Amino acid sequence: MGKPHETRQLPLALSPQEHDKPRVIFLDAVGTIFGVRGSVGEVYRDFTRQQAGIELDAEATNDAFYEAFNAAPPAEFSDIAPQHLFQQEFDWWLAIAEDTFGRLGVLDQFPDFQNFFGHLFAHFATAEPWTLYPDVRPALTYWQQQGVELGIVSNFDSRLYTVLDSLDLARFFTSVTVSTRVGAAKPNPQVWHCALAAHDCSPEAAWHIGDSYREDVEGAIAAGLRGIWLNRP
Repeated sequence: MGKPHETRQLPLALSPQEHDKPRVIFLDAVGTIFGVRGSVGEVYRDFTRQQAGIELDAEATNDAFYEAFNAAPPAEFSDIAPQHLFQQEFDWWLAIAEDTFGRLGVLDQFPDFQNFFGHLFAHFATAEPWTLYPDVRPALTYWQQQGVELGIVSNFDSRLYTVLDSLDLARFFTSVTVSTRVGAAKPNPQVWHCALAAHDCSPEAAWHIGDSYREDVEGAIAAGLRGIWLNRP
């Protein structure tokens, strides 16, 4: 199917030749089909000011968030009963938020930080903090018209289903595979094995497109798929 990986923008990935056309195209979610509106730091700053009356510096908050996020263990939970999954996801993000606000030195200014975070967690399940990249809907529409099945493979959490609905994207995807639900996070090949099973598709007949070279490209290639790096500015 050509080179195992390549760099391209979504509009340039629209016209696979018939002999080269995949059965399934998987896409990453955050950073690939939609992104945070502005930055995480800006969203946290605005939300914290509105909900708690506490002022944050957006750039420092953004740095603190990514330091906390990168220090966290992978969001992959094995042997979790479905009824307990949401709480596990919430607790995982709560730990990152506590680390973030602790790094900023403002954690003790919240009378009930867990209650505040509950509202922030719910905020990211809506369309408001997200922006859909302009090349995405035309690409999804074209692939769907060509008879290519579409799926998502993401290290997000169960809120992804609500976000996709809110952005009017759910109708494009036959499958949505989330790391927290399958107990494996990219670049672990197991997450793609679960995704491929939902389509009864072999790895050789599938592509995966994402913005992280390590997680999306190297992970997909290790699972036997063709990995395409979407290197957004």
